[in-house]
Amino acid sequence: MKVGLSLASEHVAGQPAEELFESLLEQTRVARGYGFDCVLAGQHFLSWPLQIIQPIPLLARFAAEAGDMHLGTGILLLPLFHPVDVAEQIATLDIICSGRFIFGVGLGYEDEEFRAFGIDRRNRVPRFEESLEIIKRLWTEERVTFQGKHFQLSDVVPTLRPIRKPHPPIWIAANNDPAVRRAARLADTWYANPHAKLATLEAQIKAYKDALKEFGKPMPDEIPLLRDICVAKSAEEALKICRPYLANRYKVYEKQGQDEELPSGDRFNMAFEELLRDRFIIGDPDYCVEEVKRCERLGFNYMLFEYQWPGMPNELALECLHYLGKEVLPRLR
Repeated sequence: MKVGLSLASEHVAGQPAEELFESLLEQTRVARGYGFDCVLAGQHFLSWPLQIIQPIPLLARFAAEAGDMHLGTGILLLPLFHPVDVAEQIATLDIICSGRFIFGVGLGYEDEEFRAFGIDRRNRVPRFEESLEIIKRLWTEERVTFQGKHFQLSDVVPTLRPIRKPHPPIWIAANNDPAVRRAARLADTWYANPHAKLATLEAQIKAYKDALKEFGKPMPDEIPLLRDICVAKSAEEALKICRPYLANRYKVYEKQGQDEELPSGDRFNMAFEELLRDRFIIGDPDYCVEEVKRCERLGFNYMLFEYQWPGMPNELALECLHYLGKEVLPRLR
């Protein structure tokens, strides 16, 4: 099993961003020392009451610290951008990373982001699909002509290509069932979301495999899953450490409409004790290893861990990261 980390580049608005940057830089160095496989960074805009450091410049800087780890977007909000810009920015990152870049993309769901960019949220799926097609073609073809509803190119000559051939692996994040099918059709793999219960994921991975067969595509070597995790010497201590930050993060997710992207019946408006059941991994190392193995038995073989949430001090995040590196990672390998 491969194991990577999702950096908490999203924190409380008003916190000095330079402090957040330095803590993420330190965490990347620690992750490299333990031999994690990758480090990902996500994206949002205007996410009051939170702030986020944007992933493309952040990852470019982290490449100097990452060693042999892969770096990637987890995820880039593809419908908000022009595909020519994305194609060349990501090609640049893949070059900086010596061909070790993961291109994770998704639709986005926050209304405010689409309004700010002047994009009708109802067009996010066709913009996403057109953009992804253009990006792939710019990375692999000598000349590109494309006439779509949202983007047009006329006999352009791509000039910057990634090192990885034919292109960096494309991970499509998908929360609901139609999006899982879309990932099967368009991506190199489905990037399963951290918010769903295991029962939801069990049904979705079956739907994903069925869709791969329908589209005549082979099973990917890697099926990644992101999970919120907190490891400590005991279950009681782990819960005490993460509860205030994780619970508040999911209150914000609920206000932003994140749970509306999940299949019906999987929602966040419940007590924290109920919310965490089969959704988060919180406990001592033995428990956390067994919970990861439950995910592995469902068919996920690339685990991504998010171990810090807005407002959580860096020293607490580092404590969990050391537990992950010393006590959990070796037993997953």
